[in-house]
Amino acid sequence: MARPPLAREKVLDAYVALLHAEGERAATMDAVAQRAGVSKGGLLYHFPSKEALAEAVLARFDEITARDLAEMARAPEGPSRHFVRTSWVTEDSMDHTYNATLRLAQAGHAAAVEALEVVHEKWLDQIRGEVGDTGVAEAIMLIGEGLYHQAAMPGGWSRRTFARNLDQLLVLVDRLKEA
Repeated sequence: MARPPLAREKVLDAYVALLHAEGERAATMDAVAQRAGVSKGGLLYHFPSKEALAEAVLARFDEITARDLAEMARAPEGPSRHFVRTSWVTEDSMDHTYNATLRLAQAGHAAAVEALEVVHEKWLDQIRGEVGDTGVAEAIMLIGEGLYHQAAMPGGWSRRTFARNLDQLLVLVDRLKEA
């Protein structure tokens, strides 16, 4: 499979970064071109509209989440522990693309809302497949979601608060799995 042109990736990276950091309104075509270091014509060559940019973000989101789901399925520790342990990770391509998709969803982009729903259902399905109980699976998923929220807080205060408790939370996940 041929790699997309470097300029196209730079533009998409710039759009994701703007969505992640500042939201959908700030991610104008001019701002994307400026951040990517390309002319507006160069941007329009690869992405003729904001909708085309959004579609590319969602395609990237699908690729990244497919890899994440595959890792989760084959994790030796099991999907539940894997989900909670990796929920702590922020500031990587998964985090930026997830947040860019979330920002699109918050702006009313229906395909972004659907993409988020689908990946959450798939994460939950893997956890439920391991634990066999929907309520327990949802509780485990909410532990991971809460960790993600805390890790994403500005200023790092929550990292100091919760980082030392990750191992304890994983023990709790094990106890929930046994319930």
